[in-house]
Amino acid sequence: MKKLNFFEDFYNLINSKANNIDFNKLVEMANLISNTKLNSGKIIIIGNGGSAAIASHVAIDLTKAANIRSINFNEASLLTCLSNDYGYESWVEKALDYYADNNDMVILISSSGQSKNIINGAKKALEIGVPLITLTGFSENNPLNKLGNINFWADSSTYNIVESIHQMWLLSVIDYLIDED
Repeated sequence: MKKLNFFEDFYNLINSKANNIDFNKLVEMANLISNTKLNSGKIIIIGNGGSAAIASHVAIDLTKAANIRSINFNEASLLTCLSNDYGYESWVEKALDYYADNNDMVILISSSGQSKNIINGAKKALEIGVPLITLTGFSENNPLNKLGNINFWADSSTYNIVESIHQMWLLSVIDYLIDED
């Protein structure tokens, strides 16, 4: 049986990595989200796998708790249709073609920052000209970490650590926005 201090070490690691951030960037993200709401736009948040689950959670909380319109693209028929018709690497950019409006903002989450569909979505967001926030981990030099207006990087190569940190950062911004009202 593993020692009990595994959990203490795990949580201490998450806390140290999550706090390794310029908190002003979280305020910048909150301001971009607020400005999107003021301009009658919506927040589009997308990820793969665990990051898609985070995107769903954040989209719901933005909409319900913070009263900011938000969507994600975790609908199976949408994903399979766009992937089948345009290829998996292009489904995010095609979804943005169909759903993104000029006043919107896009948040893309990829633990590795290497996901081709997410990178292509980032390029589409830049082409459309909407604000883009990225959340990545693993190598700081990953391609997605260079594309956003604001880029968040979690200093870990462990999926559960990176995803936990991404979720903490995003949910803290929601609580910040709720507290502003």
